[in-house]
Amino acid sequence: MLEQIDLSKKMSKEEKKRRMEVLQPELGRLQRQLKEAGIPVMIVFEGFGAAGKGYQIAQLIEALDPRGFYVNSTASESEEERMHPFLWRFWTKIPAKGQIAVFDRGWYRKVLLDRFDKTTPENEVAEHLQEINSFERQLTADGTVLIKLFLCIDKKEQKRRFEKLMNHPETAWRVTKDDLKRNRHFGEYKRMNDEMLEATDTDCASWMVIESMDREFATVKIYTAVISALRQALLEKEERVRAETTAAATAEVATGTAKSKRGKKKQTGKPEEEMLSFDMLRASSLDKADLTLSLDRTEYKRELDALQKRIEVLHSALYRKHIPVVIAFEGWDAAGKGGAIKRLTSHMDPRGYRVNPTASPNDFEKVHHYLWRFWRNMPKDGHIAVFDRTWYGRVMVERVEHFATDEEWQRAYQEINEMEKQLCSHGTVILKFWMQISKDEQEKRFRARMEDPDKRWKITDEDWRNREKWDAYKTAVDEMLMRTSTTYAPWIIVEGNDKYYARVKVLRKTVEALEAALKRKA
Repeated sequence: MLEQIDLSKKMSKEEKKRRMEVLQPELGRLQRQLKEAGIPVMIVFEGFGAAGKGYQIAQLIEALDPRGFYVNSTASESEEERMHPFLWRFWTKIPAKGQIAVFDRGWYRKVLLDRFDKTTPENEVAEHLQEINSFERQLTADGTVLIKLFLCIDKKEQKRRFEKLMNHPETAWRVTKDDLKRNRHFGEYKRMNDEMLEATDTDCASWMVIESMDREFATVKIYTAVISALRQALLEKEERVRAETTAAATAEVATGTAKSKRGKKKQTGKPEEEMLSFDMLRASSLDKADLTLSLDRTEYKRELDALQKRIEVLHSALYRKHIPVVIAFEGWDAAGKGGAIKRLTSHMDPRGYRVNPTASPNDFEKVHHYLWRFWRNMPKDGHIAVFDRTWYGRVMVERVEHFATDEEWQRAYQEINEMEKQLCSHGTVILKFWMQISKDEQEKRFRARMEDPDKRWKITDEDWRNREKWDAYKTAVDEMLMRTSTTYAPWIIVEGNDKYYARVKVLRKTVEALEAALKRKA
């Protein structure tokens, strides 16, 4: 790709000034429109050392309201960042809707500088490139405008700029031994950049190469590229809103017409829709759960005590071996998630674990990608994160209650699998428990809570209302289990009609998984 770039392009200062008198006010207007439309923007500056990334970022933000953007400079990973999957530090920095985030270098450092320095092994490069494409696809599918700018200069110009910087004491610090080494091996480093550009130039996140031998030309091209991308994003948002409004009106008319026809139609047997339905043909993982499984109190106490003592030892070993653990709980209301979590964590060191209860997203969480709030709470190496309800709300509650569009929850299966794969690749142990009870058992527990003053707070009108949608939720859960139970993060169905049995099974499966992880690390 880079071999085809014409680096001889130039522009006079007078021509740049004339163009910027139009471009800068337009960028400012677009920023205000993006904020009003609630569109998040990420602008990534990559390229060769001394190509002018810092200068061009400063030029770009001159036209922006500083209350609506922030700049991230991507240096080497800190100790805290190294203790998480490498994209964690970027997930935690994605902008809210209507905000602009500018990155001076981004997530590509892992496959460029770190690859050249051999801190990223060659056998990991392809996987990291795949993770990057997944990250960018998930962001853009959710509505983020991603603008990727690669600033290009040649070896001779880079050396000239390095020497100029080194000749002045106030700028000499900006040139490192590593910079000079990459200049000496410019061809090799250029090849790595070419491979990265080819692998990550996708339909949803394409690269714009900026010829940066001449600063004036580069500034104008960057402004033009950014403005073009932002205009296109606003236009597409307007078209989507129009299409959704038209579709809603059409659906309302169609619903009224259908109701009218059904009122006149003579019932002669099963409707054709029912005869063509797959519902009766679907296999259900939940139906296979044996809810008669149980433990008597004596056996429960004995096993619980032994397993909790074992977890206490394992938790300490996990910390020493720097193994992170994610334990996710989903299940029916009143299925025993809280009780299982309490027994699971009772013998853990409280400094080494955190329980994350997941409620409906608040206003701040709603203006970010739905996975953002979960990425923020992922554990660092040696620590345990327990989630009482999880990211799977996207394909359950948000699906059934229509809080997410069909397109949003349908693509979430792949997004979730990719997130868990990235965690697993980092070395995270992932345990996912579905707490299964019968509908009759749930009603029994609901009524018991209502009769107990100390537990009445646990039951709400929302719980009773959700029971009325049991079948819809069951369909969603079955599909979730089938599509997100992977070799690296399988679902564990916990038969929960008997609380003793359920708690012991959760602890036993946790012990087994942690012992296996420690054995692999040995």
